[in-house]
Amino acid sequence: MDSNEPIGIIELGNSYLKCLIFTIDQNNNSEILATSITPSEGIDNGVIVNLSKASNAIRLSISTAEQKVKISLKKINVILEQPDFLCTRFSKHKKIDGSKIHRHDIEFLLKEAKKQLILNDKNQSIIHIFNHNYIVDGKIFVEEPIDVFADSLSHEMTFITAPKNNLRNINQAFIDCDIEIEKFISRTFTLGVQLLKKKELQSGSAIIDLESKKVSLGLFKNLALIHSITLPIGTEYIDRDISKVCSLNLDESEIIKNSIDFSFQNNSNLFDENNYLKSSYFIKTNFRKISKNLVLNVVKSRLDEIFEILKKQLTVGGFNPNSGVKLLLTGKQSTLSNLEKYCSNFFGFFTNADDSNDEKNDISVEKNFVSSLGALKIIKDGWETEAIPEISDKNIKKISFFAKIFGNRW
Repeated sequence: MDSNEPIGIIELGNSYLKCLIFTIDQNNNSEILATSITPSEGIDNGVIVNLSKASNAIRLSISTAEQKVKISLKKINVILEQPDFLCTRFSKHKKIDGSKIHRHDIEFLLKEAKKQLILNDKNQSIIHIFNHNYIVDGKIFVEEPIDVFADSLSHEMTFITAPKNNLRNINQAFIDCDIEIEKFISRTFTLGVQLLKKKELQSGSAIIDLESKKVSLGLFKNLALIHSITLPIGTEYIDRDISKVCSLNLDESEIIKNSIDFSFQNNSNLFDENNYLKSSYFIKTNFRKISKNLVLNVVKSRLDEIFEILKKQLTVGGFNPNSGVKLLLTGKQSTLSNLEKYCSNFFGFFTNADDSNDEKNDISVEKNFVSSLGALKIIKDGWETEAIPEISDKNIKKISFFAKIFGNRW
């Protein structure tokens, strides 16, 4: 990319599309030129469900940001997360027989893994490839063990893929807006880059991104996203359960859920002295006695169901409560009262709640564009454990040999 050429990022969310335009100068310093937050239409959990509506919403989002700085973007980077994303881990092995490890040995293992992935499912396209570990004669190397004498080399990798048709539909929506997609970037990846410190990314951390319609889990270790999963269920399902079991309106159910103290120790604002739901929460339905135990049991049952799935996924990365792993709770629904305390007890990990989730009341870029800022770092500096399309830009300084191996992936 040319120095100071505007670069665009857009996040495809369920409620909002977020567009950010920035530049990188000759000293590799970035400057944010413009942002926009516009309503999202035709998109459900990162998937195009109405091409016409999605194209119109994307066009509005990009043009709103472009008009602020009187420019026209030709390409854009797209942040998304889909329940259809697949995370596949490979460990490829090669005999070295006492010789030095050369670059072509690592390249061979990478290409073999990629070939196997494509053969196993031709309907998937690669979004990201991460190097997790090199194992040389049973010893772990985080960086490429070039010129090291060895008898054997194993390479552990993580592939993030998405259905080709999903990406084709997104690509078509942008073609209809006369703009080309530069790169797809996982939202989970960008959140990790922006919210976790390098030491946490190195030693091991987990992120739970909790939204109304979905929940995503990302496991990070050795500066790589080693496992990721997105479930098409979120806190909206708690609203539905309350509504169905208690025969309440969905809006009433959402208000109740948002008012619950998830430490489950103090909910006097919700229930009266007889432990029945207060009459003030009956906004559109007729008042009747609904017990505290019924409401809280419904909420806990659905929340535990979601968290139990995520808990099983933590073991995939070898994460356990004694490993010192940090768990970060983020996403718009992470602001539910004392939810981080519930997570700490449920998962057995110390849990922090990220406060960068207010989309309306705080207009700062730091609060509203968390994932976009993570993507900005990835675009500007590269990511040393990620394989990305080979480029010649002198601004990209932190790309390892691993990151330069593959060409276009989708």
